[in-house]
Amino acid sequence: MLLQVIFYIAVAAEAMTAALAAGRRKMDWFGVCVLASVTALGGGTARDLLLGHYPLIWVENPYLLVLCCAAAFVPIALARYMAALRWPFLLLDALGLVVFTIIGCSIAMEMGQQPIIVIVAGLVTGIVGGILRDVLCNDIPLVFSSELYATVAIVSGVLYYLGQSAGLPHDVVIVGTIVVGFTLRVLAIVFKLEMPKFVYDKDLR
Repeated sequence: MLLQVIFYIAVAAEAMTAALAAGRRKMDWFGVCVLASVTALGGGTARDLLLGHYPLIWVENPYLLVLCCAAAFVPIALARYMAALRWPFLLLDALGLVVFTIIGCSIAMEMGQQPIIVIVAGLVTGIVGGILRDVLCNDIPLVFSSELYATVAIVSGVLYYLGQSAGLPHDVVIVGTIVVGFTLRVLAIVFKLEMPKFVYDKDLR
């Protein structure tokens, strides 16, 4: 129950952040809704396709599409105030990353997948939506070039898997994973913590 409530909050948050990206690209309202849905549900869709987990999450629960579209209109209505709401949206995005990762890991574990696949399922669920958003906006995906993002998903996935494997109470594992993953992501934003980058600018010609 706890995870489900947080999941809906995370879906709405991701849809709203996608709507902001659509606004910066001057998309029409249909584009805003499409980008919001792709961002919020793309990770779960990719995970289900890779694992053969059917029906797809938004096919099983079509109201998720309604939630995405409704949430996408919130930034439109609050456009003049969005600059002041930058941090709340960053925090919601951080929460969404960790929650999506937990859900991906949970589904993979229910399917009896191996530990590595469980972590990958969580990673895919957490980051693919954002990658699709950035690709559709013709940007270099944030996950490849900014503060720790994929690393947070991996750490969160490992913590969730270990907690579940140890037989700890499910809600305790969820809360503990969210606290650690969320804190790590916020620290990465505040202190601009990044993975080492590969820079090669020599001309081979």
